[in-house]
Amino acid sequence: MNIRTLDAQTLETLVSAAVAAPSVHNTQPWHFRLVPETSSLEVRSVPERTLAVMDPEGRALHISVGAAVFNLRAAARHLGWIPDVRLLPDPAEPDLLAAIGLDEPAAVHLRATDTLYEAIWHRHSIRTPFTGPPVPGPVLAELAEAALAEDAALFLPDRAETERLLHLTAEAERLGTTDPALRQESRSWIQQPGEPLGIPVSALGPQDSGGHLPMRDFGALQPERHLAPAAFEPEPRIAVLTTRGDARTDWLQAGMALQHVLLVATVHQVRASLLHQAMEWGNLRWAARETHQGPGHVQMLIRIGYGPEGAPTPRLRAKDVLDR
Repeated sequence: MNIRTLDAQTLETLVSAAVAAPSVHNTQPWHFRLVPETSSLEVRSVPERTLAVMDPEGRALHISVGAAVFNLRAAARHLGWIPDVRLLPDPAEPDLLAAIGLDEPAAVHLRATDTLYEAIWHRHSIRTPFTGPPVPGPVLAELAEAALAEDAALFLPDRAETERLLHLTAEAERLGTTDPALRQESRSWIQQPGEPLGIPVSALGPQDSGGHLPMRDFGALQPERHLAPAAFEPEPRIAVLTTRGDARTDWLQAGMALQHVLLVATVHQVRASLLHQAMEWGNLRWAARETHQGPGHVQMLIRIGYGPEGAPTPRLRAKDVLDR
């Protein structure tokens, strides 16, 4: 497909791709505005969809928006542009997180561009047990290359380091379920029927019956909905996404890297869920660093494996998040 006109249908395609990105608690903290005189799409944060308790600095918000920016960039390439992505383009407008220029047409069209674009519509987070063989080495290498392409790094810890990271995740989960303010905030983002924001009840996964994999215990936030524990994989494969810095630009790049990794995984029918718990506590996120890997800052733990594709999470419509 090769569209180089920013008409209404093209805008809807671009923004629909962007909002298919994952966001913390499905807050979808983004809004888009077309600037016709510069052929740019601005991506802005939405203050009322922030998590003041869990994410006071906005790190998770920036990662969420970064993932949406990556999808928008992938869609623009699919439609025939070479998108010019500028992160934090105007210091005087802190809510303006990115601007994507759509002036330059692509001279060639790569099949890989279409493959990545198609994966946008099939990428879903999985909170249920994974089944099947371990993810093969060549696929893991592709995931690491995807992170590197976005100026981030993806490390694959050994068994001992994985156990340490799971221990930190379990400690964060304990803190999260016993902190009244955090519990209340998380509970408020469990989706009500018919609403496009928040975590749908159908996506609340079970706990690990073996007690080994600390999945987020949304059941503790909604005790009236009981899910029987399930047997999760005994040796989870965890990937660690890091950036060299830990400023706003790094968080946006982490989101772009995260989404690139998730889409490449989807292409290979590898499923993923995000272990975000330890990232919500400054001391535990700092402790998640592996000093032998250098001075990088951990931005996300990603659990990967094989399993069902999963169901899409409801999203806001493109027209609800776009100003023209």
